[in-house]
Amino acid sequence: MGAFLSKKLPMFTVVAGAVVSAGVSSAQGFETTGQLRSTWAGRQAAGSGPLAQANALVPGGASVQPSAATVQAELRSAAKLGGVAVNTSVTLQHQHPEGGPGQSDAWVNEAVLSGSLGGAGGASPGLLDGWSWSAGKKVVSWDVGYAFRPNDVVQQETRRTLSPATLVGRPLLMAEHFSADTAWSLVWVNPTQGKALTGIGQSAEEAALAARVYQRAGSADWHGFARWGRRTGGSVGAAVSWVASDALELHASVRHFSHVDALAVADTASPALPAPPGTALRTTNPWQTALTGSGQQVLVGGTWTAENQISLLAEAWYDGAALSKAQWAQWAARNQGLPAWVALGAPTQAVAGNLAWQGSAFSAASTGSLHRQNLYARLSWTHEGWQPALDVLYHPADGGRMLTASLVWQGDRVKLEGGVRVNGGPATAVVRQLPVHKQGYVMGTWAF
Repeated sequence: MGAFLSKKLPMFTVVAGAVVSAGVSSAQGFETTGQLRSTWAGRQAAGSGPLAQANALVPGGASVQPSAATVQAELRSAAKLGGVAVNTSVTLQHQHPEGGPGQSDAWVNEAVLSGSLGGAGGASPGLLDGWSWSAGKKVVSWDVGYAFRPNDVVQQETRRTLSPATLVGRPLLMAEHFSADTAWSLVWVNPTQGKALTGIGQSAEEAALAARVYQRAGSADWHGFARWGRRTGGSVGAAVSWVASDALELHASVRHFSHVDALAVADTASPALPAPPGTALRTTNPWQTALTGSGQQVLVGGTWTAENQISLLAEAWYDGAALSKAQWAQWAARNQGLPAWVALGAPTQAVAGNLAWQGSAFSAASTGSLHRQNLYARLSWTHEGWQPALDVLYHPADGGRMLTASLVWQGDRVKLEGGVRVNGGPATAVVRQLPVHKQGYVMGTWAF
């Protein structure tokens, strides 16, 4: 890792210098910041599940994400061009997976122009006073939940990632209005997207109109949401966060959607509820893109914080976009039946391929939820720059659970952190069938 840094840091420095030089020549109040981040992520493949069965039949036939070392440089700039603010964030990365070649990449996290729509002032307020605008690539995250956010309809951020990562914004045009107790946000996301994309996660890429209204009422914050997507149609939602006392905060969120992206077994009349597929061998992946019917997502939760900064967060949610208990039972029955084909003389490669295709079900819901019913708890403590934390995600449908422990130390410019996640529960639980059974990471970040 040290040898890699000695080779890559000069390149990062040259790129940063070029960005600074270009901006200083044309902007007022130009400021740059950034960080260097080095990460090692270790992953242990599971010994059970369809991908493990596939690899037992044909070693290496089903790919599992390997352990990897990653170095990133993140460069941020802010400037004023007249009355317009210019903010950019760029990431340069080199990653070296275990047993494979290294790969370098770069991308833009944010590149956004923003300014005021109102006039310079006067005796009477103008129609656009209090309104501001933004255009470009920007992170816009909504909703009040921690582990799950039904109404995060613009950014659609992946929650509960093991190691932190800088969010990559969405192309958008946005208008916002703020007052002492209210706020309005109107967003046209992916305005240049000319066609309706299909596939898991593609609702975040489709052209859509979204709106949010915020109202403070005493110790409660109320939110209303609406979205209309070119392909997925409309959705409406609401959320509230209430500070009940100095120690207790409660929150809730609900959303009704017309359609969501999903994967479903292709030979069924209803994409939302696949019929029992049996154990017939397929020549193509039976899990195909589908647009589900209407449904709901609901979250309730709260945070209790003691004077010594020990904090307990608890949340429960229902995700109508995820597979049902019955669907997972059909999936498990197929996993058990497929290996029998080997004894009947079927080609080993064909059986292994069918088992590997079963892994598609793990990403069947664009929301990232494996099950519809979910319980989550997180215990953390903040003390003199240190923050240890322990959390658990529990699935009542099959008793599966994900346990995560992490430790963070934050200095003035240096941040050190690490964590480990283990999937547990009964052998039949869905989380026990995931390709990776254990994973962990260590990360060091230096801000400049």
